[in-house]
Amino acid sequence: MNSDGKSFPITRRQFVTVSAAGLAASAFAHQAHARVGAPEQPAGGPFRVIIDTDPGVDDALALLLAMRSPELKIEAITPVAGNVPLELTLPNALRMVEIAGRTDIPVAAGAKAPLMRRLVSAAYAHGENGLGGAVFPEPKIKQVAEPAAEFIRHIVRKYPNEVTLITIGPLTNVATALNADPELVGMIKNLVAAEFNIYVDPEAARIVFQSGIPITMVGLDVTRKTALTETHVQKLESGQNPVSQAAAKIARNAIAHNRQQGFAVHPHMHDSLAVAAFLDPSLLKFEDYYVDVETAGELTAGETVGYSPIAGDLRRNPAAQKQATLSMPIRGSAPTLASAKTSPVLRDKFVPNTKVAVDVNSTRFFELLIGRLAESR
Repeated sequence: MNSDGKSFPITRRQFVTVSAAGLAASAFAHQAHARVGAPEQPAGGPFRVIIDTDPGVDDALALLLAMRSPELKIEAITPVAGNVPLELTLPNALRMVEIAGRTDIPVAAGAKAPLMRRLVSAAYAHGENGLGGAVFPEPKIKQVAEPAAEFIRHIVRKYPNEVTLITIGPLTNVATALNADPELVGMIKNLVAAEFNIYVDPEAARIVFQSGIPITMVGLDVTRKTALTETHVQKLESGQNPVSQAAAKIARNAIAHNRQQGFAVHPHMHDSLAVAAFLDPSLLKFEDYYVDVETAGELTAGETVGYSPIAGDLRRNPAAQKQATLSMPIRGSAPTLASAKTSPVLRDKFVPNTKVAVDVNSTRFFELLIGRLAESR
């Protein structure tokens, strides 16, 4: 959840380009296996994933997409406070599990608030109930007793180097798990993040992005190319299954809610695109960046800042690029007049920590999303 509406006019993503090039060995060297392209399917079957979420209109469709995707073995769904409070995200997640007929998937309740901040929700975008005002019966199933952060820890330790975290909510649950169990970093196969949520808990996001976990990020400039339209809703309504009908109901209500709020654009599928990015990376174009998260800015807390050796105009010739890689530091802000210190060095070398989506084929994305939700089984 970021500045995707009138309540938050600040753009939460701005990539900063610097001159340097090449890749160097460092604490992030183990990320080399996180390559763009279709993931390599484990010999034993589908990919093990945990979906951390704050449903949320686009989260709800993302969950339904994931549960309709045979490539995924969903080990858990871990709701967190974000788009709406946990008192709503938890039952919304349980509802989606029931609608999809996937009550085999455990749901574990997560954090009720960010690590260090008060919760700022996004009812302006998702409606008071998080589903654009679409009403469904109370869920019959219950969450597991274990808190989400502990549940994440236990699953990752049970399947070391096999679990990908698909994070489509604020990163509070994941950061809590890492704080409690630092060894977990080396056991998580990959993490896919939707940038829309970082504003809610910048401190948690910074812990995750600086952890060394291989990360794929789908940013706002890309997810804003995935507007849900009336045509998409009609295709969902034509689907003859409970998932398609529920998705259509949520989508139609979300579009109506956007109109009522005076938005000139339709709802964007931020989180659904993050799930799709894992299912089929060929839908997007990716580039390597070193990404960090602003936590101190009065106007920019939650903004992601990315450094790239190939973006921008200040490029070097190949020989100079190689030399710059060995010495180019990533610096923090300039010192104040009251300080004699120089600008702090955040990283002594440029080493990418994130594969950042920079473009998307929206047509193919919606073919995947709508096709999977509407198909009969």
